[in-house]
Amino acid sequence: QVQLVESGGGLVQAGGSLRLSCAASGRLFSSAAMGWFRQAPGKEREFVVAIRWGGGNTYYGDPVKGRFTISRDIAKNTVYLQMNSLEPEDAAVYYCAADVSSPTANPTVAPVYDYWGQGTQVTVSS
Repeated sequence: QVQLVESGGGLVQAGGSLRLSCAASGRLFSSAAMGWFRQAPGKEREFVVAIRWGGGNTYYGDPVKGRFTISRDIAKNTVYLQMNSLEPEDAAVYYCAADVSSPTANPTVAPVYDYWGQGTQVTVSS
């Protein structure tokens, strides 16, 4: 069982930055993947970024490439999402997710993830 707790959301002006954190309870094996998804009102949940827990391989959604960076602190069992150059289109509820059962699955799709956090709101003012 893994519990995920996100933090770091808030209100920021366009062009600003935020850093989200996701702390995981329970052990994450090297084959696990951690991902961030987001969902804006009236829209489907969208893949943002993911990272392989062991090797650190990263995967980015096209809308955030070059602006967002995912990282992890294995000792703290925490994954971070650094968001720079935020745009109004980035406003959404951001969810952290953990895939602990599918080491070869595509980490960019929501159904492969086993555990989800409660979400944290990111609001970007123009």
